[in-house]
Amino acid sequence: MEASPLPGLSAEQIARSRRPLEDAWTLPAAAYVRQDIHALETERILRRSWSPLARVDQVPEPGDFIAMDLAGQPVLLVHGLDGTFRVMANVCRHRAAPVAQGTGRRKLFTCPYHAWSYDTEGRLAAAPLMEGARDFPSDDCRLTQFRSEVWEGFVMANLDPQAPPFAPQVESLRRYFEAFGIGDMVVARTLTYDSGWNWKVLVENFMEAYHHLAAHAQTLEPGFHARDSSVPDNDGPWSILHMPAAAPDPGRPRLVQGLPDWQAGALFAAVAFPHFMFAMHGDGMAWYQVMPMTGDRFVLKIHVCVPRHVLDMEGADDVLTHLEQATAAIHAEDIAVNDLVWRGLNAPASGQGRLSPLERSIWQMNQWWLAQMGA
Repeated sequence: MEASPLPGLSAEQIARSRRPLEDAWTLPAAAYVRQDIHALETERILRRSWSPLARVDQVPEPGDFIAMDLAGQPVLLVHGLDGTFRVMANVCRHRAAPVAQGTGRRKLFTCPYHAWSYDTEGRLAAAPLMEGARDFPSDDCRLTQFRSEVWEGFVMANLDPQAPPFAPQVESLRRYFEAFGIGDMVVARTLTYDSGWNWKVLVENFMEAYHHLAAHAQTLEPGFHARDSSVPDNDGPWSILHMPAAAPDPGRPRLVQGLPDWQAGALFAAVAFPHFMFAMHGDGMAWYQVMPMTGDRFVLKIHVCVPRHVLDMEGADDVLTHLEQATAAIHAEDIAVNDLVWRGLNAPASGQGRLSPLERSIWQMNQWWLAQMGA
């Protein structure tokens, strides 16, 4: 019998998931529920992939910062006094306490343990009562710096110093949505959820319209028929789900101006693997920020984003409240079915299921996931 490269996943199960879409099966339940798989996933994927930490409009002024967790590493996103966005370890170089929490604006980050202070570039600015320490301070007293890029208004970060740049890998994805002007959008409202499943359950749900038939039978399905959805070829670590409108209305005014008719009325879901997800429509964008905590828990923030000019419109608050409520209503329906999926995946008799041709995005994601995991 052929040995499996992943614990809990047999070679036969992996081969089933590797088949062409028309013959393919889902990943086995072990890929979601086993903690040793999550540990490997964290090492081989989450700490080697690009993740969006914030939109630039969330840290608009020099000194603005956000402290958060990235694949188990406390990080600090800082808009430096020199205008540069940096991502640094939120770990003091003395005794490892975090130097900041939450969000705010500062010129110095002072550790609450022994009052060592760092500037917005991570350089040590003060270390009280260290006069007797030989050859101090040294270069390694600076907060550890991580790879970062600004892409279409997102501040991206990667813990792997050897990772290839993000932008070239998703250039086709950027061009596909170029008319939307993603880089000029701003976060208008944010919804936060503590989610009790493996993060891949949400990504898979996000990337197929097949479930409109049942989960969204009264909300999304009437306007975006599951049967009409399609997934284009991809040439990198990303996938796009195109959901055309059931009854196009090219004359309806949209908040996003200048879109071609085929995009103005449609709904799109996109993911840059592993979990950088955003939904595009004629009135803006919903960015699903996924922050895995354990194998069975992640924090989700859904950021409702609109073109900047919308904030100055008459009645803008009503428009944004409507978008927020619609986003929350759809996600409430997704929570209900994802809870069911998670219960089933944890059942002793849970196995693999056949993929529908409408689930091509899941298949694309699975091929990438298996390759990154060494399978």
